[in-house]
Amino acid sequence: MYTLVKVKEKVRVPPKEFGGKLDETIRKIVQEEYEGIVDEDLGLVIAVIGVGEVGEGKVVLGDGAAYYRATLELLMYKPLMHEIVEGAITEVTEFGAFVRISPIEGLVHVSQIMDDYINYDAKLPGFIGKKTNKRLTIDDEVLARIVTISLKGNIQNSKIGLTMRQPFLGKESWVKKDSKQRKGTAKKDSEKKEAKEKKEKKEAKK
Repeated sequence: MYTLVKVKEKVRVPPKEFGGKLDETIRKIVQEEYEGIVDEDLGLVIAVIGVGEVGEGKVVLGDGAAYYRATLELLMYKPLMHEIVEGAITEVTEFGAFVRISPIEGLVHVSQIMDDYINYDAKLPGFIGKKTNKRLTIDDEVLARIVTISLKGNIQNSKIGLTMRQPFLGKESWVKKDSKQRKGTAKKDSEKKEAKEKKEKKEAKK
C-alpha cells in the first residue's frame, strides 16, 4: 500500500552546502539519506516528494554545520498482512520463486506455489505441477497474498513471505482454469442435489 506521509526531521546542512537555495539543498540531502531506507512503522521510503516548512538554522559548538527542523513529505510503501499483490517472477530457485512487488521483492516458498506436487526444472528455470501441468517461470505475472512481513533497516534486510496456494491466486491462466473447474463442480453438485430432491418427492408420493 502506498501512502504520502509528512514528518518533521532535523536536517544537517554541512558548510560546503551554504549559499545555495535552502529548500533545494535540504531536499537533496534528505533524498540521499532517506530514499531506500525502511521504517518498521511507516514502511519503505520510495521518494522525498517535497520539503515544507523549514525552521531557523542552529549551529552546534564544535560542528561547522547548521541544523534545520524541516517538514518532509515522503512517498512510502508499506506491505500489509493478507494484502493481495501483483508482481513478476524475477528469480526461480529450488526453494522457491522471488516476486517483484513494486519496490521490494517477496518470496513464494516452494510449498506455497500451487496446490499440487511440483518439480523444479533447472533448464526452464521454473516449476511444473505434476497433475495440473501448471508452469511457473521467470517474467510470469502473478497474484499473491502477503503472509509474513519483516521490515528491517533497508530493502536488503527486509523480507516478505507470499503464498499462491489460495483460490484465484497465481498466474492468470491458473485462475481461469480453476474458475472453470469450480463452475463445473458447482454445476454437477447442483444437478445431483436436484436429482436427489426429485427422487425424494417421488418416494414421498408412494
